[in-house]
Amino acid sequence: MTDGKWMLLMPRDQYQTVKEVSDRLEVSEATVRGWIKDGTLRAIDIGKGWRIADRDLEDFLQRHATRARDIEP
Repeated sequence: MTDGKWMLLMPRDQYQTVKEVSDRLEVSEATVRGWIKDGTLRAIDIGKGWRIADRDLEDFLQRHATRARDIEP
């Protein structure tokens, strides 16, 4: 496969570390690792640690969002 074709197959997401995700969501790194371990948050293991694609974090947040309560008139 030529380099040009290979580039078309590679995802173009930005990736964040467990620490960056934990800081952003204001939870512990252990919590983020737990989500990864139980399959709740998709991540890839690249050498020195897990990386979470922006798209996967967005999907995770959408699945865990609550719906606003209906307000009765």
